[in-house]
Amino acid sequence: MKKSLHARANTLAASEAQLQLLENGIFQSGELPKFSEQLKHSGLAPLKKRQLEVLQINLGYMCNQVCAHCHVDAGPDRKEKMSKIHLERCLELIKVSKVGTVDLTGGAPEMHPDFQWFVREVAALGVQDIIVRSNLTILVANAHYASYPQFFAEQGVHVVSSLPFYKKEKTDRQRGEGVFSNSIEALKALNAVGYGQEGSGLQLDLVYNPAGAFLPAAQEQLEQDFKTSLATNYGIQFNQLFTITNLPISRFLEYLLASENYEDYMTTLVDAFNPAAVQNVMCTNTLSIDYQGYMYDCDFNQMLAIKVQSPVQHIDQFDPTTFAQHPIAISQHCYGCTAGAGSSCQGALVE
Repeated sequence: MKKSLHARANTLAASEAQLQLLENGIFQSGELPKFSEQLKHSGLAPLKKRQLEVLQINLGYMCNQVCAHCHVDAGPDRKEKMSKIHLERCLELIKVSKVGTVDLTGGAPEMHPDFQWFVREVAALGVQDIIVRSNLTILVANAHYASYPQFFAEQGVHVVSSLPFYKKEKTDRQRGEGVFSNSIEALKALNAVGYGQEGSGLQLDLVYNPAGAFLPAAQEQLEQDFKTSLATNYGIQFNQLFTITNLPISRFLEYLLASENYEDYMTTLVDAFNPAAVQNVMCTNTLSIDYQGYMYDCDFNQMLAIKVQSPVQHIDQFDPTTFAQHPIAISQHCYGCTAGAGSSCQGALVE
């Protein structure tokens, strides 16, 4: 079991191995309650879709970094990317569904060869919020990406950037040597074209993931700490900080197993289950698309190969009228999104 978990997380065998471990894990303290039973006990079952508001598109797994917490298992050796045909089908889906937010992820989504074309096409459709989830360092990786901050500004892109911490040591420990310095350089480049500046209308948000097997601290307090430190030490400004709980999948699951923290972490998530967080989990209004065009309730389900529970599982047959008619697919990893203040791609769910 453990051996297969170290295979690439997007392969079916690795995904099935992880899912089996999550579903069948019996610890010294006994078997943890099933997430489905927790929902029933709280009067929240079944978990259902609401109106489709967010289309999250994974453009591929290629990335210039190899982060320890990455639930996508992205890296420079990954070559998977969405085809032009599937990108065009996504544009059709955006038209018929009339979503207000298109959320572009990777890997590093900027590394897709059709990235700029696709962003322009999405902007031309009048989408209100185009999010690009940038790792920051890609913007200073080489001369090819140096113009991307200006491109983002011209297209009115909402930049959501990963920055594990406001200090060099913790950031480099999680994401690699030199990452913090390059991230600071990228943030300065984004600030220079207006991002994070009052009145510019250019939104720059940061994402914090805990560096170990623990839940994130309160989002509001962390945001103030980030803003104070980055402004004081580097003159950097940004809009919001999103705290995201690390889910026990992919590389983070491997870390939990290797460090013998898996049982304790899963117990922490279960003990911190918050019914109030369930109401706004992202799977209720989001559709996640992988690079091959298959549909999932969230990008975490995507990494575990848990497709939508519907006869239609590919964007080629997408019908917006049936979106809310299927139940949301859940498993034990869902405890990560409902622990404490809750967690989503937009940060904490409960104040």
